[in-house]
Amino acid sequence: MRCPFCRNDDSRVVDSREADEGQAIRRRRSCTACGKRFTTVEEAVLAVVKRSGVTEPFSRDKVVRGVARACQGRPVDQDAVALLAHKVEETVRASGTAEVPSHEVGMAILGPLRELDAVAYLRFASVYRNFSSVADFEAEIADLRGRMSAEDDGGSGENGENGTDERSGGEDAVGGDRSGTSMPGRGEASPAHASTRG
Repeated sequence: MRCPFCRNDDSRVVDSREADEGQAIRRRRSCTACGKRFTTVEEAVLAVVKRSGVTEPFSRDKVVRGVARACQGRPVDQDAVALLAHKVEETVRASGTAEVPSHEVGMAILGPLRELDAVAYLRFASVYRNFSSVADFEAEIADLRGRMSAEDDGGSGENGENGTDERSGGEDAVGGDRSGTSMPGRGEASPAHASTRG
């Protein structure tokens, strides 16, 4: 790690602390040449991998923006949206795999969003799942009603915990390329990197 002041490539760590709830490590370093101190941050990089193979850094803010658009005009506050985005990132990171399919990020959004607001869920699902007809909406609404009824009776939906199934298309919506909603793509945990902060 080069010193940002004199560019010397040798330094010693004088202090290390966890940051961002254990997702990163802050290290205070002292340059062996000029003696000045600087801070580096090491964190696991989570990358979004598209079906085309293009990658981009995972952005919790992008999840927030996409969900916020789906929730526009709904009685959902910003704190709830931020919490949902945090849950999505935790779910993706918990996979522990180097590459996570893009649809899994969308799936990680759909489950919590369905619990948060049914209308926002339908808006998001219509883009993510690439609804092409009124029949798609009718089928989704019928499924949603069935799940809500089952939950009221203390049961669970027939399609599993997330209450979602796989349909064709939708990656553009997850990647934020479609109009109406901006969604994140798939996540990948890649080797840690260090960034220098003065």
